[in-house]
Amino acid sequence: MIRKHALQGLALICTLAALACFSSVARADDDDPPTRVARLAFTQGSISFQPAGTGDWVMAGLNRPMTTGDKLWADNDGRVELQLDGSLIRLSNNTGFSFLNLSDNVTQIQLTAGTLLVHVRRLDDNETYEIDTPNLAFSVLRPGVYKISVNEAGDSTAIKIRSGQGEVTGGGAAYTVRSNEFDTFSGTEQLSANSEDYTAGDDQFDIWAASRDRHWENSGSAHYVSADVVGYDDLDDHGAWRQTPDNGYVWFPRTSAPDWAPYHYGHWDYIEPWGYTWVDDEPWGFAPFHYGRWVNYQGAWGWVPTPPRSEGVGYVRPVYAPALVAWVGGGASVAWFALGPREVYVPSYAVSRNYVNNVNVSNTTVNTTVVNNYYNTTIVNKNVSVTTVKYVNQSVPGAVAATTPQAFTTAQPVAKNAVKVDQRSVASAPVRAFTPAVAPAKQAVLGTGTAAAKPPVAIQTRAVVAKVAPPAPPPSFEARQAAIKSNGGKPLSVAQVRQIHPATAHQQAAVKIAPPAKPATPQSSQSNRPPQPQNGQAAQNSARPPDRPVDRPVPPTNVKPESNKPATPNTVQPQNRPADRPVNPNNASQPPSANRPASPPAAHPNEVPVAPRPVVQLSSNPELDKKHQQEQDQLRAQQEQDRQKLQQLQEQEHAKLTQQQVDQAKKQQLEQQHQQQTQQLQQKHAEEQKQLQQKQQQERQPQSKPQKPDNPPQPKP
Repeated sequence: MIRKHALQGLALICTLAALACFSSVARADDDDPPTRVARLAFTQGSISFQPAGTGDWVMAGLNRPMTTGDKLWADNDGRVELQLDGSLIRLSNNTGFSFLNLSDNVTQIQLTAGTLLVHVRRLDDNETYEIDTPNLAFSVLRPGVYKISVNEAGDSTAIKIRSGQGEVTGGGAAYTVRSNEFDTFSGTEQLSANSEDYTAGDDQFDIWAASRDRHWENSGSAHYVSADVVGYDDLDDHGAWRQTPDNGYVWFPRTSAPDWAPYHYGHWDYIEPWGYTWVDDEPWGFAPFHYGRWVNYQGAWGWVPTPPRSEGVGYVRPVYAPALVAWVGGGASVAWFALGPREVYVPSYAVSRNYVNNVNVSNTTVNTTVVNNYYNTTIVNKNVSVTTVKYVNQSVPGAVAATTPQAFTTAQPVAKNAVKVDQRSVASAPVRAFTPAVAPAKQAVLGTGTAAAKPPVAIQTRAVVAKVAPPAPPPSFEARQAAIKSNGGKPLSVAQVRQIHPATAHQQAAVKIAPPAKPATPQSSQSNRPPQPQNGQAAQNSARPPDRPVDRPVPPTNVKPESNKPATPNTVQPQNRPADRPVNPNNASQPPSANRPASPPAAHPNEVPVAPRPVVQLSSNPELDKKHQQEQDQLRAQQEQDRQKLQQLQEQEHAKLTQQQVDQAKKQQLEQQHQQQTQQLQQKHAEEQKQLQQKQQQERQPQSKPQKPDNPPQPKP
């Protein structure tokens, strides 16, 4: 008996230990920083930027990564484009914008005034995309193009949907808005909704946004880079792709500096929670400095991209990194060089083992055992020096960049504050995995921008309505700076930042959570109402088929390969781009496939399309018309039953899929299967409809009677 109780006690202890271990791992994963950011990709006119936790407005700089708490103000002549992994956000003039939340699965935008246009290319089932205005919260439900405008007073929001579907929540009501609709929602405590005609022409902002979309859609780099890499489309105009024997297709930039090397022309900003972050001066300088690896090939620097999705190959969404470099030397200067292919990046900020694995395997070809060894050595055992690895770029002439500690901590341009290094010394100097542990000056958070125009006070303090509660606003820079110093100069973990917040910090945010809502329908404007069907013609059902996400641009077929030759000789450009995309950039001998596989349709439950109601052609026979109408109704009922069965099946499979938490590959396969089933059902219904109409047409035709001959035979006498 005693032995039995002892065994039970031992089992209980083991179970509790396992749960504690699992809990610590889960907490560590929850405290990982986001794997995605937004890129400030284009500015025009006067654009002001306020980093999270500061009260200063400075001029916005290109390639600045943006995250939760960052704010933008586009003044009278301003325009902005922000790029994310699955969407594009454009701001018009006199527009106040900020990120209430930007995490792995949540994009929550605050729009206090002005106009923004959002192009959502992809929306996963577990992803939330919300735009909060002073009187409502707009939830994007499908990929599409959405234009949202807030009036000057902040008591009215206009939503124009070119494609897609969304839901408006506010004033205790919930409205569904769909493609080709233009709705205006007025009031704050209670919404007054009016639907207008969508046919109004595009303005200059729409035309500009469409031209920016075409630049992305025609990107030749889409053949070689993962769709989730931010900023890859800017590579087309500034370099060319060449096939190399060891790394597959590599992108070589065209640069004006004869001694150009990666991570030499730019500066270091301090962005929480990643810490010191490289911001490059080049207009294309985002994707190659936060994803992938660099290699020196035949005397020229080339970027080895994050590989795209390949059918049958496991895929991890590329994880954003503040700078993929290793640190060398120490003392009077701060020095670094770009990591090469198959070399492990070790974050200087607090992360879990799973994060370290993903940030490496998603950006380069690397053995997971090697990654784990780095994690154990540098993070677990706190051995910051790497002495057993030979880095390929460390010995390349001109690869190592160095600057003064003051320039490093105050966001000063590296090229103007460069420290000359001895090539022999740096080639054999010890390499450190972590960024130098030193607290930043406030200028490192503000970046290189000078003071800029502030938005009106009324817009800065204007509250917005949210459906999803955002995280607490970030603490002040002064509070974080003191905590960083207490942390030995190392970046604060997510948990440490959370501890800085007072208990009431969340209530201080200018956000009002929308009350529980009941379904409602906007009222149509009589003057702008679309024409109604005539002569008893049945109207098309209002339910629309789901919009397919545009995960990749269509490769151009008329782009001349010679247009993007690099400065190095013997450039080999792939001919016929649509057919020459490599399946695996790291295997040059493997022939490229024809087209990159499309991302699965974002078919959320209840999105199986409803077939349009057929039009019954009237004839002069009322009884026949009645019979045909009954046949059409019976066919329609059967089709609706088929649709509901398929929808129920898909919903069950979606629920099962969510419960099991299957990997992305299986989810993609299931979505493609659903799309095929939906298309087959539509084809079946179309064929049935065609057969029924042919039958009805035959029945309407009168029976032909024998005609008398023109010259009947004369009777014989």
